[in-house]
Amino acid sequence: QLQASGGGLVQPGGSLRLSCAASGLTFSSYVVGWFRQVLGKEREFVGAIGRGHTNYEDSVKGRFIISRDNAANIVSLQMNSLKPEDTATYYCAAASGVIWSNRRSVGAYKYWGQGTLVTVSS
Repeated sequence: QLQASGGGLVQPGGSLRLSCAASGLTFSSYVVGWFRQVLGKEREFVGAIGRGHTNYEDSVKGRFIISRDNAANIVSLQMNSLKPEDTATYYCAAASGVIWSNRRSVGAYKYWGQGTLVTVSS
């Protein structure tokens, strides 16, 4: 029900825009989170968007922006000033009814996209 796309190879300092498209869900009613995972490590919170709220992990704050297009039922993650340490598989996730204070928890999200790989390298 969630389809993440937009990953690829980018040089340090570059930008990428990831998209998360939903089918069978009305995104405007959900908290949508972005997470990332490096092989061998736990999945970590990147950011989330609620109803009028956004929140970001400290290492991406000021570089990444999450936005909604309710008409298209898409949530996007604009990633700027990318660094090699941003290299990971990025996942989008959605949850209804989750309280905003739980947005950073992997377990709070019911629906997950398949992941899209972002590689930041020269």
